[in-house]
Amino acid sequence: MLTCGIGFAQEVKSKATTTGANSSTSTKDIVDTAVAAGDFKTLATALKAAGLVETLKGKGPFTVFAPTDAAFAKLPKETLADLLKPANKAKLTKILTYHVLPKKELGADLAKMKMTVTVEGSDLQISDKNGKLMVGKAHVGKSDIMCTNGVIHVVDTVLMPE
Repeated sequence: MLTCGIGFAQEVKSKATTTGANSSTSTKDIVDTAVAAGDFKTLATALKAAGLVETLKGKGPFTVFAPTDAAFAKLPKETLADLLKPANKAKLTKILTYHVLPKKELGADLAKMKMTVTVEGSDLQISDKNGKLMVGKAHVGKSDIMCTNGVIHVVDTVLMPE
């Protein structure tokens, strides 16, 4: 299992696209693919603040449940601002690594599961709600966005570990 301390810190630089992304393949890593999509600015900022960028640009493979900017906007503004403070880096890291699996899991594989274990170390419930894939309390929108080091599944809610 990965640990949170594996140097996750580098500038987010290049862009790739995930538009129309179900089962698309990118020649970019997870971070660059997400940044290029344009809907993950808050996630990129949070990854940088937590020092997690370098690891998610690493070899992997990873599965990332990527909350959109709209998902982060559901959090109270004070909560997000507080999480981004250097003093709260450990808490932010815990939340972000709860969105990552230390293996590549496609949507079809996830749909067969009831539970998985995140990089953070906690169980994450997986379910089908009215024909839609759910991870925790988040709905998976676009899935199977293939990257050079894993896969991204777009979620509409920021997942919080217990």
